[in-house]
Amino acid sequence: MQNTVTALNALRQTYMADGFASVRQIYVKKAEGSLVWDMEGRKFIDFAGGIGVMNVGHSHPKVVSAVKAQADRFMHTCFMVLPYDSAIRLAQKICTHLPGDTPKKAMFVNSGAEAVENAIKIARYHTKKTGIIAFENGFHGRTLMGMSLTSKVRPYKLGFGPFAPEIYRIPFAYCYRCPLGQTHPSCDLKCARHLEDFLTLHAAAETTAALIAEPVLGEGGYVVPPDGYFTKLKEICQKHGILFIADEIQTGIGRTGKLFAMEHWGVEADITTIAKSLAAGLPISAVAGKAEIMDSVHAGGIGGTYGANPLACEAALAVFEVVEEEDLLEKGVALGKRLFSHLNDLEKDFSSIGDVRGLGPMAGIELVKDRATREPAPETARAVADFCFEKGLILLVCGCYGNVLRFMMPLTTTDEQLDAGMDILKMAFEAQSPG
Repeated sequence: MQNTVTALNALRQTYMADGFASVRQIYVKKAEGSLVWDMEGRKFIDFAGGIGVMNVGHSHPKVVSAVKAQADRFMHTCFMVLPYDSAIRLAQKICTHLPGDTPKKAMFVNSGAEAVENAIKIARYHTKKTGIIAFENGFHGRTLMGMSLTSKVRPYKLGFGPFAPEIYRIPFAYCYRCPLGQTHPSCDLKCARHLEDFLTLHAAAETTAALIAEPVLGEGGYVVPPDGYFTKLKEICQKHGILFIADEIQTGIGRTGKLFAMEHWGVEADITTIAKSLAAGLPISAVAGKAEIMDSVHAGGIGGTYGANPLACEAALAVFEVVEEEDLLEKGVALGKRLFSHLNDLEKDFSSIGDVRGLGPMAGIELVKDRATREPAPETARAVADFCFEKGLILLVCGCYGNVLRFMMPLTTTDEQLDAGMDILKMAFEAQSPG
């Protein structure tokens, strides 16, 4: 088997672009639930979930069965040429589950970045305005518009400019490192109210089409804003005729203990983008929003050859069934509580943990060199993740400083698997704190 891995490494070096890089140099042979096996027979507990894609777990039997059955019927016709029922039923599922009572409609493409691109297109078309406001520490993809909206320079933007025009950026409610030097709750949500000043000083409301925000920052460090933050932002947007776009690509389909994270704050977005865990690993994404907004675009103005692929649609419908039949939202809440219990204990024991935060089972810990100065500790984060990998736990680093460990395990993760993974994590911190 070693010869096979060596041969694969040689082929990869010869034929695959270096920029198309992998965090770990193993080759997966099998994945099931929260476990992954490589070609050398090693077993790993998966706390990465394909970067938040496997909320229902790897190779869920119901999803696998749905995909196989659809493959036997047909694999592609292009919905824009010859439509089929699964895409329509999936649109119904999404639109009836989104927060808010306003009638909604949806369209489908293939990736999170494509969903973002189309959300911006639709917002501009509907409002007849061009400006887009995004957030510091935000991530929205690697296409031209996705990079333009994304805040993190390395590795996503470095060397790929120039970027799309009419993109403006404001601070996010990152309370641990408040960009406005405030302290919550005495700040009275100054970061949200800052949007009013911004519309006067930097981006006129008359030319601003939309504000796009992740409910919880993903790549930017798993940052959760305080209660009332999005309520205030939506209020300001509505006052000025600016659409509010919720990028639920990573937070959606139960990642935070709710089907959509905006449910936590009772905020109805004008447009929502959805991808990642929507189809348990098959490439599909959705843009769903208020029917009036979605219907404003002329026929053929949005879409794509592979949008609403029938295999992916059936997989996504199976995901909704799994979430409902297995009470995955409730299980996710319980998983989050157990996870935070572990993380809070680690915070007490290891001074390199500066902040523990998250929403439900979507959690992150920010590592620092000193709790007083809060100087980021990316080297420690990488060392901890590397140690965990060697001991059989897959864990990813994120944050604009590269110092946040994030937890994206499937919601089907058992208590025993979670505890075993956290035992490895504790050993990793102990290895970084000798004596």
